[in-house]
Amino acid sequence: MPTLCKGLLLLSALVIGPSLLIAGPVNINTADEEMLATELDGVGPALAAAIVRDREENGHYESPEAITRVRGIGQRVLEDNREFILLESEEPNSD
Repeated sequence: MPTLCKGLLLLSALVIGPSLLIAGPVNINTADEEMLATELDGVGPALAAAIVRDREENGHYESPEAITRVRGIGQRVLEDNREFILLESEEPNSD
């Protein structure tokens, strides 16, 4: 029985897991904390709150790179999410 449970757990992880790892397009100038934390890889509730706070205090982001002005957002988070970061109502970058 434990082998069957392990098999079902592995199958569930293979089917459901990839969908949980895919970031979605998100407008960093309008998204709320929940959307940022859900859609950006490497961004949890605390960083999402910091992004919103920074945006409110310093204005909209003019480029995806500008998000790195938020403490805790470095090049790795930027690169992991670059193609999904929107600045306006635009399509994600597919470079």
